[in-house]
Amino acid sequence: MEKLMSHILVADIIPIFVVMILGYVSGKKNAFTPDQTRSFNKLVLDYALPAALFISIVKANRHMLFENLGLTILSLVGLVALFMLSYFTCQWFFKRSAGEGAVCALIAGSPTIGFLGFAVLDPIFGTGVETGLVIGIVAIVVNAVTIPIGLYLLTKGSKPKEGEKQENALVGALKEPVVWAPILAVIFVLLGIRVPDGFAPTFDLLAKVNSGVAVFAAGLTLSAYSIEFDKEIIYNTFFKLVLMPAVFLFVGLAIGLKSEVLQMLVLSVALPPAFSGIIIASKYSVYTRTGTSSLAVSMLGFIFAAPFWIYLSRLLSH
Repeated sequence: MEKLMSHILVADIIPIFVVMILGYVSGKKNAFTPDQTRSFNKLVLDYALPAALFISIVKANRHMLFENLGLTILSLVGLVALFMLSYFTCQWFFKRSAGEGAVCALIAGSPTIGFLGFAVLDPIFGTGVETGLVIGIVAIVVNAVTIPIGLYLLTKGSKPKEGEKQENALVGALKEPVVWAPILAVIFVLLGIRVPDGFAPTFDLLAKVNSGVAVFAAGLTLSAYSIEFDKEIIYNTFFKLVLMPAVFLFVGLAIGLKSEVLQMLVLSVALPPAFSGIIIASKYSVYTRTGTSSLAVSMLGFIFAAPFWIYLSRLLSH
């Protein structure tokens, strides 16, 4: 097991951070303009990631989806419950406003499954159907459920027309390729519609762009903000890297998830905070300093958290 952990650290985790540091240094040296950085993010979120999610999910079948029904229910209930826990505790412990609590939850309570999911899980677990299913299900919950909830909680204080912001947030999320592509793939699988094998190489070629560009873009995004450290940032990091994966691990064990699926799920929710939270924080000028620093510290902490959760989930699930 020690050899396995060493291999994962050297072959999988370290390369991610080398590429991310390269992006960070490039950003600090102004090698890319803010518009170019946004273009990288757009390439990942609107093209490469949706393609990766779609082609990986459509390889499944209805039996596999229903066999993993526990995974879907746990992902939905667990992520929403922990998201709301982060929202309330941020207000209770640190006296934040409802809007700040919403952005806190978008950061501390949401994994960056879209940017780093395939980059982290593919080298460790392979590019099989179950890897795509885990990433796809978590991505659907994060992008189609928790982000609209967070936007509603953030904007409700502005007193919009009844139901307007909530509806716009939901409709806006469903218009994003990173949301509707995996949903469409799941519908295809449920209806028994098979994508012809001849189309797979096209999706695969686009999907291969995802991981490297996503990690590089993450470094560019981090370079735009200064990093600070305080007890709230420590709490957010603990919530993201320790509490969330621990809850999913023990509940997953209790409901009997398959070993490899459980390992992938635990590692997925242990991923650093969703970059969408930082984008939203910057757009609304809410919780920007603490949110950005929480993201940066969590990224560094993930170096140690990832091997730990892989080892523990394998040990307990076997």
